[in-house]
Parts: sequence; C-alpha cells; structure tokens
Amino acid sequence: MREVEPIRLSALTTLRTGAAPERMLEATTTSGLVDALQDVWSRGDDWFVLGGGSNLFVGDEPFEGTVIRVLTRGIEELPSPHPGRIRLRAQAGHGWDDLVAYAVEHGYAGLEAMSGIPGTVGAAPVQNIGAYGQEVQETLVEVEVIDEHASEIVTVPASDLGLGFRTSVFKHHYGSVPARRAVILSITVDLLVAEQRIVRGEQLRRALGLDSDEPVPLSWVRERILATRASKGMLLDENDPDTHGVGSFFQNAIVPESVARALPPECPQWPVTPDLDAVTVIPLASFDGLVPQPAVAPAPAEVKVSAAWLIEQAGIRKGFKLPRSRASVSTKHALALTNRGGASAAEVSELARFIQSRVHSEFGLVLQPEPVLVGVEL
Repeated sequence: MREVEPIRLSALTTLRTGAAPERMLEATTTSGLVDALQDVWSRGDDWFVLGGGSNLFVGDEPFEGTVIRVLTRGIEELPSPHPGRIRLRAQAGHGWDDLVAYAVEHGYAGLEAMSGIPGTVGAAPVQNIGAYGQEVQETLVEVEVIDEHASEIVTVPASDLGLGFRTSVFKHHYGSVPARRAVILSITVDLLVAEQRIVRGEQLRRALGLDSDEPVPLSWVRERILATRASKGMLLDENDPDTHGVGSFFQNAIVPESVARALPPECPQWPVTPDLDAVTVIPLASFDGLVPQPAVAPAPAEVKVSAAWLIEQAGIRKGFKLPRSRASVSTKHALALTNRGGASAAEVSELARFIQSRVHSEFGLVLQPEPVLVGVEL
C-alpha cells in the first residue's frame, strides 16, 4: 500500500460528486490491500474502499476518514469439478467488463449478458449485479474476504453471501448497515466452456431479438448487449453526459403480487421466480419413507415492477431537470440520474427526492436508491 495525496472523489466516481477525503491509500496487491485495511482499523478511522466508483454517490462535504483505492488486477484459470466447465479467479480491483471480455474471448459462457456493466470485480457480488436476466449469483462459486478487524483471509461460498435481487450480506442498503462488514479480495466463477450457446432466458432473448433456439456465438451476444447499453447511455463515455451517473439510480421495485395487481395493467412486471429446487436433507438412519412438510408456509408471490415506467408515468420524462439544476434525468433512460457538468451532490439529491415524491404520490410506492450513499441523505 502507499499513502497518496487525496484526490477529489468527483474525479474518481462516475456520478462526479464528492470532495477530497481526509486521507487516501492505494493498494495494487492483495497483501497491500490487507495492510491498508488493517492500518485504518488499527487507527479507528472511518473508511470505505473504492473500486471503479460506478455505484457510489458521495456528498459534497469532505469524507472524514480514509478512502482505500483497490487497484489489484489479475485473472487465474482453475479447473472445475464439473465436466465441460472452467473456473476463473479474478482480483477485486480487476475491471468487471474486462473479466467478461476475457471470458468471451476464451469461449467461457455465463457472463456475456453482463457485458458493459461498469465497476470492478470486487463490487459485483456486493449487490449481485445483473442484466437481461443474468446475475452474478448464477456462476459465483466463492469469494475471498477479510472481515473488519480480522487478521485472516477467509474463503466464503456463494451460498453464504445472502445473494438476492441487487443485494448481499455486504450491501450498504440505504438507511441500514451491512450484515457483514468485510472487503472482498477476489471472486471465483464457474463457467461453461462453449464459444456458442442457446439463449434460454426470456429477458435476454427479447433484448437480443432472438426467435429461434439456434446456438449463437458469445461474441455476438456481447456485441449486441454493448450496443443496447450504449443506446441507453449505460456505457461510460467521457463525451456523453448521459453516462455521467451510476447507471440505474433507483431499483426496480419488488412488491407482493397483490400490490402489483393494483398497478395499471400496462405497467411492465416480471414474476420473481421462487426457489422450486430447495433441497431437504434427511439422515438415512432416520428416513421412514415420508418427506416432511415444510416447516413454514411458502412466502407470498412477489413481482418485479419497472421503476422506469413508474417514473415516466409520474410525469418525469427523459431529460427532466429542476430549474437551475445541473443534475438531470438521462435523455436516454428514465432510471438514470446524470451530472450534466459540475452538479453538486445536493443537486442530485434534490432531483432524486423529487422523483421519489412524484412516484409515491401517483402509485404509493417508495423507490429505493441503488448506489451506495456516502455523506448523502435522501
């Protein structure tokens, strides 16, 4: 690790807000990252780690603590215990899209629909990133982490990470603290060795315009996804203000089926698939031929509702901005809030609160922010 002159966080985050923190460290190796963490823990500093800065909304006041920049990189190929598959272990600071590009180039399937998502590998499991029906949890095997104030690196299986829709045990949800305060050092994914694949998911098939079950090249899927994301302003571009944001600022709402039915029928909705493959383990010595009933009743059906549709139907159009504000809704995507040049965190917050109030007034739902908020309240 090395201590550096603090850089304004507006220069290191894609939303381009935030002053320079009190202190800044950089780590280019795993051992250096661990040393940096143990340094701030021993000092009792407030702290957070910074990767690509693409899912971070930082306030205007200087952060009174230490920011640790995670700059570790590297991909390692490992054998998979499953025939026809391979495992990739990537360091936390490696670019997520660089990992996807590597997998596609080498004919490893399972990540291609998540092409173009900004940020780093270490941030991917934190909110279980996903796109077009594909999510990290589908291929994630394990992560290496170090827990706050711990001295040892531990390997945690994906099943213990509480992965759900844009969440995990590591996620700083707005208004709450994470269930596990730890830093991811590397991730391991298990991928199918295949340069072509049959696309099954309805959401991905629709995005790709597929109407047959013929296998398609991974490279073709990646190119189409990148083009689609670019058309929505979801690919980082220095010359395109529509990309100067955090992608989707609000999460699609997950609501009970009864609530979804009360919304207008034209509101796009997708059922949240329940776990139909839950495994019940019964010791052989005590098995009497009967499988016991579940201990608890199944959870009520849930539905994912389009936040973009709710926003637009609440009267917030693409390109909308408040008077004299330098923050704006993207001209390409209603879910993205963007910095049109020099916008303060206060301006972005004002716009976000206005959108929340309009949607709540029209539909009774409170949209939740997707990025991690540091020194900001909505």
